[in-house]
Amino acid sequence: MLRVSTQLGGIGWVVQPAFIDAALVTQLVQDMSRHELAGAFRDAAVGVGSTRSLHPTIRGDRICWLSMASSPSERHMLALFERLRVHLNESLMLGLHDLECHYAIYDEGKRYARHVDRSAQGAERVVSVVLYLNAEWVAGDGGELRMSTPAGEIVVEPRAGTLVSFLSDRFPHEVLVSQATRRSVTGWFRRRPTFPVS
Repeated sequence: MLRVSTQLGGIGWVVQPAFIDAALVTQLVQDMSRHELAGAFRDAAVGVGSTRSLHPTIRGDRICWLSMASSPSERHMLALFERLRVHLNESLMLGLHDLECHYAIYDEGKRYARHVDRSAQGAERVVSVVLYLNAEWVAGDGGELRMSTPAGEIVVEPRAGTLVSFLSDRFPHEVLVSQATRRSVTGWFRRRPTFPVS
């Protein structure tokens, strides 16, 4: 976790292989399948408020929100994220209050066009995290994360157990077209909402 905080406090992004082990990856994929069989996944939308709508050519993933853990493996994963939240607050004083997150599935041919995770309507988001769950991923399967940084573009392979973290308001990014089923947990560490003083 020291590497995550060091790079977030410096260049603003970090790729951490083996954030979780293969056993936990397998268990979380099983959890995803259980949620999928239960009909918990929905097509993801874009926009906020009254403008929120489905645009599958822009964003093609299906998501299942994780408002609470429903299995030991989900509790383990969320506990790891909680440790990371506390560590980032202690080391970088970011004032992170909670994590909102969901499972995401990109079926073959799906993508997410270039975007930034934080808008004026979602200013609480501070740090974005993506945890990959693709144990069988090989080059050619697609679904990589391509992110623009001041030093140039980086491309992250969605290999199982890898965690990508970055400052939500700083880095435009996209999910390249997936050629095989791509699974992940995507989330945002958030500050408490602020309200204008009357």
